[in-house]
Amino acid sequence: MTEPLTRIVAADANVLINLIHVSRLGFCAGLPGLGFVVPDHVRAEIVASDQRAILDRAIEGGLLRVVSIGEPDDIELFSNLITRLGRGEAACLVLAVRHGWMVGSDEKRRFRREAADRIGTARIVGTADLYVRAIRARLITIEEADADMVKLEERRFKMPFGSFREVHGE
Repeated sequence: MTEPLTRIVAADANVLINLIHVSRLGFCAGLPGLGFVVPDHVRAEIVASDQRAILDRAIEGGLLRVVSIGEPDDIELFSNLITRLGRGEAACLVLAVRHGWMVGSDEKRRFRREAADRIGTARIVGTADLYVRAIRARLITIEEADADMVKLEERRFKMPFGSFREVHGE
């Protein structure tokens, strides 16, 4: 039997911070079929000392891997994108374009349009999508996910539904 293919997700700061807020950064190692990388530009955006310490422990523990942009074409695209997007979002998108990876981001509007144009909407996942995958993989119950949703709302992150029961697909 062969191992399932792993899709790499270039994680933006907003998704990582959401997972840190609810102590679910472990999803990055547990979601079947997904592996997570953190562009160095994203890592630099996480400046709150408690969040940075948690992120650094996850990197040291192998849950996440730090990656950089280095190819000349990638640097050129990054330079172009940062005129319209944040550095972390631009780095995630450059890496997704270069390697065929996915992007983990909750950004809307301009970023969402740019990412959809360059990699398609199927390769964009947000916090809610990761929770749905975790529920399906039985890493978390719907009740636990709903409790986390309440905590995230207290941190000003609102999901577009009232309960994961509405969207988990089973």
